[in-house]
Amino acid sequence: MKDITVIIPVHKTDEGELDLLKVAIKSVTDQQLRPETLMVVGPKNIKKDIDSLDFGGLDYVFTENSGETDFASQMNLAAESCKTEYFSLLELDDELSKIWIKNVKEYMKHNEDVNVFLPLITNVDKDNTFIGWTNEPVWAMNFSEETGFLSLEALLSYPNFNIDGMVIETDFFLEIGGFKKNIKLTFIYEFLLRSIFMDARMLTIPKIGYKHLNMREGGLFYNYKNHPDFLIPATEGSFWLETAKKEYFFTEDRKISVKDL
Repeated sequence: MKDITVIIPVHKTDEGELDLLKVAIKSVTDQQLRPETLMVVGPKNIKKDIDSLDFGGLDYVFTENSGETDFASQMNLAAESCKTEYFSLLELDDELSKIWIKNVKEYMKHNEDVNVFLPLITNVDKDNTFIGWTNEPVWAMNFSEETGFLSLEALLSYPNFNIDGMVIETDFFLEIGGFKKNIKLTFIYEFLLRSIFMDARMLTIPKIGYKHLNMREGGLFYNYKNHPDFLIPATEGSFWLETAKKEYFFTEDRKISVKDL
């Protein structure tokens, strides 16, 4: 079987974040088939708090991020430090379904050409009330060229896909340049476009693999919509969406600024 590291990027360990992180970690240790490694990536000052948590005997690694702490930079650093053939992304306020890693490894046996496995995601609010699904359109009739697989044409017409919980080949992620920190708001969309453009096979497994806490207060996208220091007007949102569609041809960051509008 292929080896997998689950990576959790963490920026700070305030009481609320630590409580959420404990739940996220438990969702990894409770897997029916556990991953080989769990990695937490974050600044040096949180290591003591992270080390004190219960990892249930799972092989645990802390990767210190002494540079930029944005999400893209943290994940790129973690991928560069990853020792397994695959890694999975878990946000600190989310949970993996107990069957996720087991199902991925089963699908790997029959889909050796797939570079990225995406989960079917259930979205909930802060009260754990169901909101909706993400990543499921690939199973709709005539949405993609091949049922279950994400295609470039589908992405260009429908950008609402999520990489949370994905299991991706580590070498492929690094080869295509990882996440682009120069793209704000739509870096996930650009990454998916670039992956497909670089001939990735991206399969969404038709079983619930991930629970995503939507718009958590203090989270990245919550801040984009609610925090005065992050607020992005509609025109700028459109700018980043169109930028993603133009940038996926390039594997490296280029200088991009909304000021160029």
